[in-house]
Amino acid sequence: MFEFNQIYRRLESSMTEAAQFTQLLLTPPTVLDPQSPEPVPEPERAGEVRFEKVDFAHAGAQPLFAGLDLDVPGGAKIGLVGRSGGGKTTLTRLLLRMTDIDGGRIMIGGRDISRLRQRDLRGLMAYVPQDPAMFHRTLRENIAFARPGASEAEIRRAAQAAHVTEFADALPDGLDTMVGERGVKLSGGQRQRVALARAILRDAPILLLDEATSALDSESEILVQEALWRLMEGRTALVVAHRLSTVAHMDRLVVLDRGRIVEQGTHHELLACGGTYAKLWQHQSGGFLDESPAPAAPSAPPSPRQGDSWR
Repeated sequence: MFEFNQIYRRLESSMTEAAQFTQLLLTPPTVLDPQSPEPVPEPERAGEVRFEKVDFAHAGAQPLFAGLDLDVPGGAKIGLVGRSGGGKTTLTRLLLRMTDIDGGRIMIGGRDISRLRQRDLRGLMAYVPQDPAMFHRTLRENIAFARPGASEAEIRRAAQAAHVTEFADALPDGLDTMVGERGVKLSGGQRQRVALARAILRDAPILLLDEATSALDSESEILVQEALWRLMEGRTALVVAHRLSTVAHMDRLVVLDRGRIVEQGTHHELLACGGTYAKLWQHQSGGFLDESPAPAAPSAPPSPRQGDSWR
């Protein structure tokens, strides 16, 4: 009777999970390819990004973006900063067209992204999220996921550039080591290195980084940031970061607050303004966070802590 009860419980659990999975498969997608898709932008313009009067609201929530305008020239390195909930990650997901906007247009190379095939659109971008997805395959296969036709030499070079080989070569099977379901055999920092290796192998004109070094220790972060700076050369980069020192050397910083762009400029320009960014910088460099008014902005930025600067 005990064994029969166990079998019945497993059967009931399996039926419930199967029903949920079937319901997911039957749900029609909301993001669809256009009937007559436009060709991808020309290579020389593929890095130009523009948000024009973008309106967006999460399901059942108040509008996040209302008439958002943002122009990113080709090859520019833009840092997206601000408090949590300001819309930084949502901006990158809208660019990837994970969900459609409610109004306005998002343009890449002069083409409306809603007029491109999703495969073509995402082929223009390399995306490194804060929590990268791993498959229950080898390290080599997880890196090659970015470009399945890549050669062994190209995969190896990407792994070396992202410092994956530093821990992979110490494993008995090297890059042929299975990472486990969702990468459970890897640490958070190791998963982020694999994701960075994917971005390097992808070799796309647009690079999206969403807290891409948040799980790295200080020593590893310095090495990986050097690889990222090399990767960003000649490419358009949108970098989301809460640690402001990691984006202080970007071409331009965009400060988002509740879906609005409240400030734009270089690190030194924003410090001189004494606004939202200067207040956030003062909090972080001082080692505390509160809501008290920020003191006068210094003429030069405080020296970042070791391992916190993009060099």
